[in-house]
Amino acid sequence: MDKLKFGLFNLASLVSCLTSKSQRMFDRLFGKGKKKDGSGAAPAISFGRYSDNNKPVAKTNRWTDADNLFKEKKYPESIDAFFDYLRDDALQNVVYERNGMEGRFHLYQGSKIVRGQFNGDNLEAEVTLARMPQPSVPVMRRLLEMNFNLFYSRFAMDKDRLCMRFDTAMATASPSKLYYGLKELSTKADKQDDLLVQDFAMLETVDTDHIKEMTAAEKEVKLEYLHKWINQTLDTINGLDAEKYSGGIAYLLLSLIYRIDYLITPEGKILNELEKIGGIYFRKDERPVPEKNRDMAEEFRKMLAIPKEEVFKHLIRSTYTFSIVAPQQYKTVADSIHGANQNLVWYRDNNHPAIACQIAEYGISYCQYSYSLPKAITEFYHLFMMVSYCDYFKALGYKNAYYDASTGKFDTDAIKADIESIQERWKEKYPLMDFKTANLRFDSLVNFCHTYTNEMEFLNLDPK
Repeated sequence: MDKLKFGLFNLASLVSCLTSKSQRMFDRLFGKGKKKDGSGAAPAISFGRYSDNNKPVAKTNRWTDADNLFKEKKYPESIDAFFDYLRDDALQNVVYERNGMEGRFHLYQGSKIVRGQFNGDNLEAEVTLARMPQPSVPVMRRLLEMNFNLFYSRFAMDKDRLCMRFDTAMATASPSKLYYGLKELSTKADKQDDLLVQDFAMLETVDTDHIKEMTAAEKEVKLEYLHKWINQTLDTINGLDAEKYSGGIAYLLLSLIYRIDYLITPEGKILNELEKIGGIYFRKDERPVPEKNRDMAEEFRKMLAIPKEEVFKHLIRSTYTFSIVAPQQYKTVADSIHGANQNLVWYRDNNHPAIACQIAEYGISYCQYSYSLPKAITEFYHLFMMVSYCDYFKALGYKNAYYDASTGKFDTDAIKADIESIQERWKEKYPLMDFKTANLRFDSLVNFCHTYTNEMEFLNLDPK
């Protein structure tokens, strides 16, 4: 019996040790926990756009509960399960309370707060866009036109408040209708409030007290690297034949969009400008690629001229409930990575390793930007970016040194350990996911980028 107890004690200690090790790896990767020098917590900085395609198994089960309870006409209980599913416990993006048949909720989406209530008959939700002290025909015309593109919600006026509203009878408030209705309300309001205030001088920003400011130091670093990356890309393009290297130049410019979006994470006007630049390339017209490249480069030059104070206004911390993009089957992600990696080979073999690295980055960055990716994939992508742009993370205050560009040396042990940690953390949801670290090459950055993204291409996210 004593031997059995001793064996169980050792097993429990081992499990505890492995769990602690996995958590430490997660903390190191995403900037949590203690610094090695003991000087306090690492930077609490978020990256990229929010993805709601990151629910653990317990949360996805709550969606099933909500659906079953709705079918049983247990509407208040169905609403309970739905908002539990919607809540990201780490972010606390949803606040919900119910007393009997009545309840209230509010949820965060960027610069906006959606507030709602329900009773035995109806559920209503509303978000304030801006204040309009005096009636404006151009504003009302804009809202009327946009109303035609809404499926669940609508624009409305309440005295001098411009707002958006969504409502439904409880008997038709299925989880799917609530999800897509509240998503439309939240995402459209978060985008339109900035655009309306920007386009119409008589409108006033309201209901933004919940927005958190970045530190002055973080803003300075992000501005520095915004300019640095744009200038580096433009300098590289200027040294290339615009016709012969039109494909490579397009990769450089598009990767720059996605890198800024993920690593700097601007809001408002800067975000809109990035979307506009991407639209130049992907717009379905007959213009040749060199011409599109020229126009994209010109828009980046204009971005360099945006005053510092204006850029800083759009560097904020926001909490989200809904992703602004939709999930895709992983085959779509794999195909994007595969296509990019096929195209990088010529540039690598013809002495353009920097362009080849950008092409490898494009394959997965395009997906991170365009789709709502599973959190496990975003974690692999984040590690990739921490290796590729180690100087940027160091400037932000991170202690990780995965790659030293001056020596070309990698911290192979740390990279492999963090990959294993990601796999361990998501083993329950993706038991067949197997990132083979033995296939990684560390002899050059371009070979690392190629082999790393190649492993991402073949990840299996199917359930067991």
